[in-house]
Amino acid sequence: MSPTVHSRTSSFTDGALVGRAVWDSVLKLDPRLMWRNPVMFVVEVGAVAASIDLTHGVMHHAAGFAFSLQITIWLWFTLLFANFAEAMAEGRGKAQADTLRKSRAETVAHRFTHDGEMEEVSGAKLRAGDIVFVVAGEMIPGDGEVIEGIASVDESAITGESAPVIRESGGDRSAVTGGTRVLSDQIKVKITSNPGETFIDRMIKLVEGAERQKTPNEIALNILLAGLTILFLLAVVTLQPFAVYSGAPQSLFVLVALLVCLIPTTIGGLLSAIGIAGMDRLVRRNVLAMSGRAVEAAGDVDILLLDKTGTITLGNRAATIFVPSPGVDEKDLASAAQLASLADETPEGRSIVVLAKEKYGLRGRDLSTREALFVPFTAQTRMSGVNLDGVEIRKGAKDAIAKYVAERGQRVSAETEQAVAEISNGGGTPLLVTENWRVLGVIALTDIVKGGMRERFDHLRAMGIRTMMITGDNPLTAAAIARQAGVDDFLAEAKPEDKMALIKREQAKGKLVAMTGDGTNDAPALAQADVGVAMNTGTQAAKEAGNMVDLDSNPTKLIEIVEIGKQLLITRGALTTFSVANDVAKYFAIIPAMFAGAFPQLNVLNVMHLATPQSAILSAVIFNALIIIALIPLALRGVRYRPLGAAALLRRNVLIYGLGGVVAPFVGIKLIDVIIRYMHMV
Repeated sequence: MSPTVHSRTSSFTDGALVGRAVWDSVLKLDPRLMWRNPVMFVVEVGAVAASIDLTHGVMHHAAGFAFSLQITIWLWFTLLFANFAEAMAEGRGKAQADTLRKSRAETVAHRFTHDGEMEEVSGAKLRAGDIVFVVAGEMIPGDGEVIEGIASVDESAITGESAPVIRESGGDRSAVTGGTRVLSDQIKVKITSNPGETFIDRMIKLVEGAERQKTPNEIALNILLAGLTILFLLAVVTLQPFAVYSGAPQSLFVLVALLVCLIPTTIGGLLSAIGIAGMDRLVRRNVLAMSGRAVEAAGDVDILLLDKTGTITLGNRAATIFVPSPGVDEKDLASAAQLASLADETPEGRSIVVLAKEKYGLRGRDLSTREALFVPFTAQTRMSGVNLDGVEIRKGAKDAIAKYVAERGQRVSAETEQAVAEISNGGGTPLLVTENWRVLGVIALTDIVKGGMRERFDHLRAMGIRTMMITGDNPLTAAAIARQAGVDDFLAEAKPEDKMALIKREQAKGKLVAMTGDGTNDAPALAQADVGVAMNTGTQAAKEAGNMVDLDSNPTKLIEIVEIGKQLLITRGALTTFSVANDVAKYFAIIPAMFAGAFPQLNVLNVMHLATPQSAILSAVIFNALIIIALIPLALRGVRYRPLGAAALLRRNVLIYGLGGVVAPFVGIKLIDVIIRYMHMV
């Protein structure tokens, strides 16, 4: 398998990735970058002020230098650890982008000129609207649409799938991607993108985070965190006059330490990494989200629209049962059905041959010595068959066969009509089999629902998501498949405009809608949906209309996308809860340390029995830095998602991350205090 966007496993065991992240965390100390994160920018200002004051203290041989130095060092570590979290998340994307860049080779294109001649030009010079000719063995020089011909194309550099795919003019499989290779035949391609705007270019920018925009929820949380930071900043600034008045003036280092410990540095340092990691989890599943907003919207989806064929079912109906007419042996019916299907190259026809072989051992029969005239299946006749030794055997749609036998004075029996009705009402498709115009019985073709679909839909239902199947089938067939698959609702005999109308109706009720599609006729609905997942095998119009592209072209990936979106939201909420809860313990560590000398009564708040005011403050600052690095794996991996309702999720978050956020600092700060005393650090 060729390298793909998810071919490299990135973790703390990847030395190159960690090394790059360490260096990037230093580069990110640039104030021009830091100011985008208000919380950490305040920490940087405090660290700079502490460093300046520390330098002043060295020059004047101030007392307490060791304590001040350690506070200053850990303030810088707090910044570096926060930057390291973001750099690790971005590093995964950069590693994937490097792989993509290697797959994008400079190509020579055979472009048609205005007078119909052909010229060789660099692929970098192609513009939208140019027409190129690509033959077997050549790279496709740019994104485009096949306008003439059919070819087998190797797309492994993009999708990771080694199996080639067919690309042909017309239909929904005409889109080709620059950087893929034609394996057979030849095609004429109309270029649809300009240099720097190709699909691979967009993939590179997306996976390395170059175009990652903050989502609305992330912006709102940033505003909240900035507000809390300003509030605590005012509180700390006004605290010094009170401390002077009470006879316990505090040094700059203590005040900065107090501020850094009280503002939400934990979530402030991890917030960006959480968002980047959410997009990265999609990329590793071969899904490109065009924006963080799309990932976030996936987590809030209320209704999923899923096509029946290829998503809920395996894609092709298969023969499942033979129902003989009165007086006909089932094996004879199966034998005739198999013979009549030998000239039917459709998946349904092949499934009849297989069913007869599996059920009755009717294997390939040598007809070379017999006078056999095969009648292939066509869309016009809707039947196939064989004339064998003077016997006419036919198999086909109910109305086609009924007309065929009626022209020869025969009719379909009432019992067979009843079997046809039962199969239709059960969601199947009935086919009739005749021998010399006598109806032998019925073959039932059934949509095969993919294994585990009912469980997956139960899973979504537990998440509070409603599922709706969209199909062009008649209502009876649609209802039967819907019951079997376990979807909540269905839309039968659906046309493109029906999909659009359905999405608009649900959105008018305040619902967020997600759907998949691959054809040009799906483009309007994909653009209208809150989460539109286009298949990579689909048309260019579909890929441009959706806000996600599934490189594997697997429609069921939509379910995973929703789970990843929810995991992103839950992770952000859980770590925000943990960060805010952390402050409770820090109050009990720093406030008594600052004022217990002036107000001995405050010693009652020293519930952790910290050794000295200096060790209490230093322990809190060290814990505040270390907790960021400790939570980086969780921020990158995401909080484990479970299908629970909103109320249950809230209780779980409060219990685990709220209570955990309160308890962890008490344990951590106390442990660090013991180590500090043992090592005589203050």
